[in-house]
Amino acid sequence: MATGEAPVLEALTDINAVSLSRTELDPATMLLVRIAALAAVNAPPASYLLHVGPAVESGVKLEEVQDVLVTIAPIVGAPRVLRAAGAITEALGVAIAITDASAG
Repeated sequence: MATGEAPVLEALTDINAVSLSRTELDPATMLLVRIAALAAVNAPPASYLLHVGPAVESGVKLEEVQDVLVTIAPIVGAPRVLRAAGAITEALGVAIAITDASAG
């Protein structure tokens, strides 16, 4: 049986931690690859929450995320890239709201 206050989120965090320990990519590159993968699988906004904040903290710039989306557009298609852009924007809004709520 799942335990903890947020068992699904906790499990995903654990899976991410294991993945991070097994790669030699620098954090910014790894997070850009993951954002590309999220776009490719048409992930919902909540999926980006685990990656957008850490990407910003790793020094990833908005322009780099845009470059990734432009680069994968011919492969995954415009609808997925547009959904990804919207999902990233939504995730950023949620992350900012969470930060503001914890600061105030």
